[in-house]
Amino acid sequence: MATKKKSPTKSGRVDAAHAATTPSIDKSVKTQSQETQRFGEIIKMPHGMAEAVVKKSVASLNQVLADTITLRDMYKKHHWQVVGPTFNQLHLLFDKHFEAQVELVDLLAERIQILGGVSLAMAADIAEETRIPRPPRGREPATVQLSRLIEAHTMILTYAREQAEKASDAGDSGTDDLLVSDVVRTNELQVWFLSEHLVAASPI
Repeated sequence: MATKKKSPTKSGRVDAAHAATTPSIDKSVKTQSQETQRFGEIIKMPHGMAEAVVKKSVASLNQVLADTITLRDMYKKHHWQVVGPTFNQLHLLFDKHFEAQVELVDLLAERIQILGGVSLAMAADIAEETRIPRPPRGREPATVQLSRLIEAHTMILTYAREQAEKASDAGDSGTDDLLVSDVVRTNELQVWFLSEHLVAASPI
């Protein structure tokens, strides 16, 4: 019994459609950029704000994002490495603060995308952009951990307040609200808790 042959035209269409939906493992992503939007570029969005205003907001939000990601990760480091008589309280507190910083990271990144920008994301990029000093890899006393966290919070708070005022003056009320209602209020609350623990903490 003769086998039915596929029409060359139909077969060609099937093969082309299959190729279009199959990822190629032979292509190297290093040889050609696959970016659809370069970092720093702004896509016009229907939010009614001038591009110059949006570009400044995106830049300041990315700075806050880089610092917030660094602070978030510092909380997890200290959560894992804390020792001494205050271990239980600080172990739980650091993780609770970590979770709140995770929420801030998402809010900041989403705001940047809403404005038509590109948010920082990768660890290497965050390390290049953050203003928060890098802690050593090893374990430190609880008092030093607390002091490092307080310093990081203070840096974020000072910058966030400045940028919120600039955003408000420029007419970007959404960025102003995010920085004040979320970033400033969360960091103020957390730095208060840390300060109270630092007063009570004994050297370890």
